[in-house]
Amino acid sequence: MKVTRVCFVLAGALSLAGIGYAAAVPEAAWRKSCDGARQAFQQGKYAEAEKLLLAAARQAEAFGPRDPRLAVTLNLLGDTYLKQDKLASTGLVLRRALAIREKALGKEHADVAESLHSLGELALAQGKYEEARSSHERALDIRKKALGEADPAVAQSMTLLANVYRAENKLVDAENLYLLALGIRNKALGIKHRDVAQSLLNLGALYKAEARYTAAQPLLKTAIEILEGTGAPEYPDVYAAVTAYGSLFFMQARASDAEPYYRRALAIREKALGVEHPEVASSLNNLAAVLYAEGKATEAEPLYRRALAIREKKLGPDHPDLVPLLNALAALYYSQRQLPQAEERYRRVLAIREKKPGMGDGDLAASLSNLAMVCQEQGKHAEAEPLYRRYLALREKELGPEHVELAAPLSTLAFINYAQGKYNEAEALFRRALAIREKALGPEHVDVAATLTHLALPCADQARYSEAEPLYKRALEINEKFYGPEHLEVATSMHLLAALYLAQTNYRGAEPLFRRSLAIREKLLGPEHPDVAGSLYFLGSTVYALARLRDAEPLFKRSLAIREKALGPDHLDVAVVAHLLAVLYRDQQRYAESEPLFQLTLAILERKLGARHPNLAAVLANMGHLYVAQAAYGKAMPLYERALALQKASLGPEHPNLVASLETLADLYTTESRFRQAEPLYQQSLAIREKTLGLDHPDLAPTIEKYAGLLRKMNRVGDAAPLEARLAEIKAKARIKVNKEN
Repeated sequence: MKVTRVCFVLAGALSLAGIGYAAAVPEAAWRKSCDGARQAFQQGKYAEAEKLLLAAARQAEAFGPRDPRLAVTLNLLGDTYLKQDKLASTGLVLRRALAIREKALGKEHADVAESLHSLGELALAQGKYEEARSSHERALDIRKKALGEADPAVAQSMTLLANVYRAENKLVDAENLYLLALGIRNKALGIKHRDVAQSLLNLGALYKAEARYTAAQPLLKTAIEILEGTGAPEYPDVYAAVTAYGSLFFMQARASDAEPYYRRALAIREKALGVEHPEVASSLNNLAAVLYAEGKATEAEPLYRRALAIREKKLGPDHPDLVPLLNALAALYYSQRQLPQAEERYRRVLAIREKKPGMGDGDLAASLSNLAMVCQEQGKHAEAEPLYRRYLALREKELGPEHVELAAPLSTLAFINYAQGKYNEAEALFRRALAIREKALGPEHVDVAATLTHLALPCADQARYSEAEPLYKRALEINEKFYGPEHLEVATSMHLLAALYLAQTNYRGAEPLFRRSLAIREKLLGPEHPDVAGSLYFLGSTVYALARLRDAEPLFKRSLAIREKALGPDHLDVAVVAHLLAVLYRDQQRYAESEPLFQLTLAILERKLGARHPNLAAVLANMGHLYVAQAAYGKAMPLYERALALQKASLGPEHPNLVASLETLADLYTTESRFRQAEPLYQQSLAIREKTLGLDHPDLAPTIEKYAGLLRKMNRVGDAAPLEARLAEIKAKARIKVNKEN
C-alpha cells in the first residue's frame, strides 16, 4: 500500500467536526475535486492530481484554517508534490497539514499518523533516515493505540517503517516488519486483497535485493496474480509488480525471461501516462538494458534514444540525470564498434560531470577513462593522453602512489604514450607499474609477467632487442611455472617472444616458437578458433620472411577462412589476413590476385574505422607498392601521400614510424624527377632517425645515401659531399664494431 493513499470517506468525521448545512455546497465541490485527484494520483497522473488538489485546497480554505478537511487536502497535495520531486513544496504543505490535525484533533489522533507518515516519506526521499524513522515510529505508536494492533492501517505503518530500515540496510528488522504487516493484512483483509499483494511485493523485493531469488520469485508472482484478480489499476500497482518480477530474472542474468515483463511494464506506462511522459523513459531504459544483455543491440538502441529524448525534453541537455542513459548508449555504440557515436556520448557525460563537481571524483574518473579509451581506439592518442593523465591523477589521489590497483592505469597510460612513439615516457610508466606489482605481489606473480611483457614493447621498438628478450623470457618462465607447459598464457608468451625474433629477422628462432604456440592453441581451443587463426597468420609471416612463399600461402589462406567463418567477412581481423595475402601475391607477381585483396582490405577498414583512421596507412602504402611494381606510378603516388598524411595526423610530425612512409614517397618523387618535393621528406626522415637512434647509428646510412644521391641529381654537389663523408664514417664505425664482436 502506498503511503499516499488517503481515505476520502469523511462524512462521519465532518459531522463530528460540526460542519453544518451552510458548508454543503462548497463541500460538494471540494469532494469532487478530491475524488478526481485521488483517481488521477492512483493512475500516476500527478500533474493532473496537483491541479485538482490546488483547486480543492482553495475550496477547503473556506471551511476555516483549522478544518480537518483542509488538512486532508494539504496532505494529499504534499504526497503529490513528493511524487514529482518538489521537495520544498512538499515540506511546506505537509507540515501545515500536521499542525492543523494536531491542533484540531489532538496529537494522538489516527489522522495525525497519516501526516507523520507523509513527512517520514519526505525525509526518506531526502536521505534523512533518522528523521524518517522517528516520524514513522511515532505514527505506528499512534495507530496501535488508536486502532488496535490488528488494524490494516497498523500494517501500513509497519511497512513504511520497514522501508526505512531497508534503506538503512537493517534488513533483518525490515523483514520482520514486512512479515508482521503481511500477517495482519492476510487476517484482516483476506489473502486475495491488493494490500496483501503490496506486502508480498515488499517482501519479495527485499529478498531479491539480498539475492534470495528462490524465496522472492513465488512472492512476486503471487503479488501479480492477486493484483490482476482484484482489478487493481494497471498503473501503478500492476506495473510495480511486473517490473519487480522482470528485474528478478534480469538480476539472475536471465534476460530472455525478463524481457516479456519489461515489455509489459512499458506498455502499461505508455497506456497510462502517454508515450512522452518522463516516467516512460525509465521503462524504455529497463527494456533497452534487457535487450542489450540479450545481444539485441539494434533493438536496444532506439529505446535508449527515445528515453534520452524524453528526459532531455523535460530536464534540458545538461542535467545530471541524463548521465546513466548517455553512458548506456555510449557503451552500446562502443560494443558495436561505432566509436565516433560512443565518443560523442562520453564527451557529453564528461561535460555534464565537469559542470557538476559535486557528483564525485569517482564518477569523473570513470568518464575520463571511458572517453580516453574511445579516443585511443580511434587512434586519437594525443587526445586520449591528457584525459587518461587526469584519470590517473584522480586514482592516485584516491589510492596513494604505490597501490597495486594503480598498476593497470599506469600501463594503459604507457600504451597511449607508446602508440604516439613516446617510448621513453611509456617505458618509465611500465617500469613504475612493474615496481608496484613486484612489491605488492612478488616477483613471480602472473601480473608481473604481464607487465614484463608490456615493458618489452618500447625496448623492442627502439631496437633494444637485448633488453627486450630477457623480459619476454622471464615472463614466459613465470607463466610456465604457474600454469604448466600447455596453457594459453604460455602460448601467448611464446608467441610474443617469437614475434620479437621475427622483428630481429631471427626467423629460424621465431618459427619453432610460433609452431609450439599454434599447437597449444589448436589443442585447447580447437582448429577453427580465431586465436588459432592469429597463430597461423604469424607463422605464415615467418615462413614468408624465409622466402618460403609456397609454404606461407596455405597458412594465410587457412587463417583467412577461419576468420571469415568465425567473425564474418567484414571483420577487421579478416582485413589483416587479406592484407598480407595480398602482399604475398604481389611479391609472387600475381598482381591480378593481389589487387582485389588490397581493395577488400581497404573497404573493410574504411567501413569499420572510417576513412581517416591511421590503420589504413599500411594498406595504402602496400597497395602503392603493388602499382609501383607495375610501373603505375600515377596510381601509387596518391596512395603514398594519403598514407603519410594519415600517419602524421595520428602520430605527429616526429614519430619514428613515419620514416618508411617519408622515404617511400621521397623515392617515388625522385623517380618521377620531382626533386623539390622529395628533399624535405628525406630531411625529415633523417632528423627523426637522428633523434631516435643518435647521430652515428648504422641505420642512418640508407637515408643519408639516398639524400646525398638526390642532391647530386639536383647538381648540388657541395651539399652532397659532407653527407657522403658522414656516410663513409658511419659505415667505417659499423665495420669496426662488427670486427670487434667477431
